[in-house]
Amino acid sequence: MAYPRAEVEAAIRGLRDAFEDAERRNSWSWLADAFYHEHCVYECPYGGAMLVRAVGREEIRRTHYGRDMDVGSGWAGWSFPILDWAINGDRIISHWVNRGPGRRPDGGYYETHGVSFITYGGGGKFIHQMDLFDIAHQMRLCDELEAAGLLSPVLKREWVAPMKARIVAMLTDGVS
Repeated sequence: MAYPRAEVEAAIRGLRDAFEDAERRNSWSWLADAFYHEHCVYECPYGGAMLVRAVGREEIRRTHYGRDMDVGSGWAGWSFPILDWAINGDRIISHWVNRGPGRRPDGGYYETHGVSFITYGGGGKFIHQMDLFDIAHQMRLCDELEAAGLLSPVLKREWVAPMKARIVAMLTDGVS
């Protein structure tokens, strides 16, 4: 079923605004209830190093918006602004950034870009989302943040170091 463009656009604008609210509140898991249908599927392949696939709102709440984005996981000071989007029927492609804390010496942001492929399912909610970003650039960004004294030790220990280990293991598998 094709939904009116205005309805689809209202949903992605709502998500953009909710991201700003989540940053202010330092809480992300509530987004699962606000923007995802009960049986929505969320996927992020992390460059082939680790697939996150959450089926259903509860898994999305526990993984993507809970474990992966809530402040207790070491992401304090980060933001994830949605910069722009394109709509084709019920499908949305959004362009966003993972923006680290602080600013570079030149005043620019510490950030990496990504895209989401989202399918709108009516009622202001989404039925599918796949996030893609360059995990190698994200790891390099974390190295820069650490050198600047801005990387959370919790994030380094619980996300950066394990992700780097997964990437190395993936890339060296089968290499003689």
